[in-house]
Amino acid sequence: MTIDGLALRYSIELPDWVADELKNVPDILPTREDRMALVHRLAARNFVEGNGGPFAAIVVERETGHLVSIGVNVVLASGVSSAHAEVVALGMAQTRVGGWDLGGRDVAAHELVVNWRPCVQCYGATLWSGVTSLVVAGSGPELEEITTFDEGPMVDDWAQQFEARGISVLDGVLRDEAIAVFRDYATHTAAGKAPVYNARGTS
Repeated sequence: MTIDGLALRYSIELPDWVADELKNVPDILPTREDRMALVHRLAARNFVEGNGGPFAAIVVERETGHLVSIGVNVVLASGVSSAHAEVVALGMAQTRVGGWDLGGRDVAAHELVVNWRPCVQCYGATLWSGVTSLVVAGSGPELEEITTFDEGPMVDDWAQQFEARGISVLDGVLRDEAIAVFRDYATHTAAGKAPVYNARGTS
């Protein structure tokens, strides 16, 4: 066998419209509400643009709120199943700081902000990323009930597992706004405008 028939690389890129959404966004997002509001804005546009699901995430410097990176779900746009918003945001942040550990020595403490509790894949990605805090809009069953996404076999003590590894968890920031985005997405998919690409019961 030769290597010629194998894919040797893949890349994940943010869609062009993200630049438009950032035009009036300050470099510093001082409050958790400021940070989550940007996440909701990106998530609400993402599925309309056809990139993927109604998910977005950002990484900021925890204490200052300095915006380090952005991620949106680009599963549909990239054809890569792991291209979830958290994975994209964390990878972009690690690229920007020049290393895999966002909590390493001489690196500012970093915070991941996402519009719902991470799925089982993003749970692991967040655990090993080096962030020191996670902020989510919500963590209940509403996401799966509204969108029909399958978030995977998440452990019941997911938040405690983060805390045990030095990652603080803040739940419930702008929760109603997150649910509103999910409802808009459900309407969008019901109209046949996008697939729910990992819904339960599909093969």
